[in-house]
Amino acid sequence: MADKGTKKKITRVGGPETASTIPASNTPPPTEATKPYVTSDENKAKAKKYRLIAVISWIIAIGLEVGAILLLNKKPVPMVWLIVLIVADLIFAVIGSMLWKKSNKFNPASQKEPIRFFIQNQLGAIISVIAFLPLIILIFTNKNMTGKQKGLAGAVGIIALVIAGFLGIDFNPPSQEKYQEQAQHAKDSMQTEQVKELNNGIDHVYWTKSGKSYHLYSDCGYINTDRTDEIFEGTVYQAKQLKNITDICDRCANRAKKEKEALLRNDSVK
Repeated sequence: MADKGTKKKITRVGGPETASTIPASNTPPPTEATKPYVTSDENKAKAKKYRLIAVISWIIAIGLEVGAILLLNKKPVPMVWLIVLIVADLIFAVIGSMLWKKSNKFNPASQKEPIRFFIQNQLGAIISVIAFLPLIILIFTNKNMTGKQKGLAGAVGIIALVIAGFLGIDFNPPSQEKYQEQAQHAKDSMQTEQVKELNNGIDHVYWTKSGKSYHLYSDCGYINTDRTDEIFEGTVYQAKQLKNITDICDRCANRAKKEKEALLRNDSVK
């Protein structure tokens, strides 16, 4: 890249001491990281579908629990059917939890609302407790069952509760903040790659105290004005961190593209 240079003072950034020499703007423009995450209508629709099926599965699971509780009133208690209902209860509780967690990936909660965030992401574990704990208590307090029957049915119920509860927990719950951070990281990487592509593989840009864009050339007319007394140079990341600059100068970008095209033409002629 042919950079004729500038007569302005150029300061290379590189440490915390540099940040103090660059005054932050009073009202910096909002970046992607500061904007609230917005779920697309398509993802909202997908989340709604999965949540509806999850709720239906949970209703069936609780209905099976009620059926198992009713069996405890019979003399003698039909053990085979009791265990069948507990296993069926487990299957539908797990299906509901899996679908609910999937729905949260499409439409996550915000960590700024901790109660809602916890309930929305751990609802599968909460429902699992509701779907099994009352039944387990009634099994061990039932007067129509022998000690052996209580031990067998209670063990099956406890195992089902543990499995459903464990699978209902989201150990790495999605959040709006996480998604926004990932999106911003991807955007930062794209901006850095764009500069490298235009700048012969080098992550190096220029900017000023009051500038809104970073530049590929120190002699760019936009930063070589009477108002500019100092130009800073560093990486795309440093320009963003120190001055919240996230846009490349169009003039510099077009100039770099033309220079690359000219080099390609010269190489093809040779």
